[in-house]
Amino acid sequence: MLPLGLLNAAQGHPMLVELKNGETLNGHLVLCDTWMNLTLREVVQTSPVFFFLVFYNNNREWGMLMEGDKFVRLPEVYVKGNNIKYLRVPDEIIDIVKEQQQSGGGGYRGGRGGHQRGDYGGRGGGDRGRGGRGGRGRGGRGGNRGA
Repeated sequence: MLPLGLLNAAQGHPMLVELKNGETLNGHLVLCDTWMNLTLREVVQTSPVFFFLVFYNNNREWGMLMEGDKFVRLPEVYVKGNNIKYLRVPDEIIDIVKEQQQSGGGGYRGGRGGHQRGDYGGRGGGDRGRGGRGGRGRGGRGGNRGA
């Protein structure tokens, strides 16, 4: 089960996204692209807030670091994939993806290269690079045509 397949199946469902800066986003996934950039709708953004309280008692000063959360409701949020630390999707999405894979719907094998009929693999054509038919030089048959 690949992460992008899981995210594509989660479109329209609620999810939690934790960012590297500590913020969390709760919303419904609208879109996900190949770089894992996300668009969420009906989002509640939770930002950690740290503040330092200073107290004075008997001419002595002392402080305390406090932690809280700030909540903001947003209609739509775009999240760049490289800022994502953690994603939580509902368990039912995992079950849906497993069913799709078992029924044969998960046969896409993208990426570069790969073997095709009559091909010698790798990137580019069968007559290029190392290991295929043909040499590594330029040109085909013939003598010195470069003058």
